[in-house]
Amino acid sequence: MAIFLTKESKVLVQGMTGGEGMKHTRRMLAAGTDIVGGVNPRKAGRTVDFDDRAVPVFGSVSEGMAATGADVTVVFVPPPFAKAAVIEAADARIGLAVVITEGIPVHDAVAFQAYAKKRGTRIVGPNCPGLISPGQSNAGIIPADIAAKPGRIGLVSKSGTLTYQLMYELRETGFSSAVGIGGDPVVGTTHIDCLAAFEDDPDTELIVLIGEIGGDAEERAAAYIAERVTKPVIGYIAGFTAPEGKTMGHAGAIVSGSSGTAEAKKKALEAVGVRVGSTPSETARLVLDRLATSRDVAHN
Repeated sequence: MAIFLTKESKVLVQGMTGGEGMKHTRRMLAAGTDIVGGVNPRKAGRTVDFDDRAVPVFGSVSEGMAATGADVTVVFVPPPFAKAAVIEAADARIGLAVVITEGIPVHDAVAFQAYAKKRGTRIVGPNCPGLISPGQSNAGIIPADIAAKPGRIGLVSKSGTLTYQLMYELRETGFSSAVGIGGDPVVGTTHIDCLAAFEDDPDTELIVLIGEIGGDAEERAAAYIAERVTKPVIGYIAGFTAPEGKTMGHAGAIVSGSSGTAEAKKKALEAVGVRVGSTPSETARLVLDRLATSRDVAHN
């Protein structure tokens, strides 16, 4: 099992013929993703050769869905055109749109998130690394070779880099799915969405939640964990050394007073029983310790 993305997922790539689209389409194909087409209205009708596979280019998402049965799109479209690309995908009522593009204006993101929600399209992102279900499919830019092993850990993270690091640290244990939700102020899929999906996934045994300074997403996730999550959750918060009032990296990573600080987030999570590591490596050790304890209890 996995969440949002499985071996049955059929994937379109909007912007496949651009530089980033070409590079990451090749990587996704190498990871086993079933990429059934690209979308570029100026190059419709052509095919693009990727090693031993020729991928057709369609003029629109709806055309690609009709021809292939695609249910996922990955968006590698420059910021000025990203809103139109996502709205096109939502108009086609595709199930999942993974928006990799960074630098999308917030008002564009607000507009296309609301539009997609009304049409039943789940957005992951924007400004995110995408998601991977190891051994099944990879939609985005997560390097598949850092976590090629399927397992029973579910990971949800604001940070792409920390997604990669935790997957590498726990590569011998493996993951059911890992979702990089992005760190912009407005994202389509939240920590809570992923917590709910992992809670319902019978093959996810433990959940890792990675947050960072700014906003109150982690505090809201803590409240949700207290009410709805029965599986163990291990956390990590990036940004303990960030200076107050200064934007750090992601557009949403800014603190003001005590609001949005790493310490406040850590306290909120620990108050509901989530152990929070002080470093990524310590977080990985907490995961392994908790898995070992859970399995010892199960055997006894």
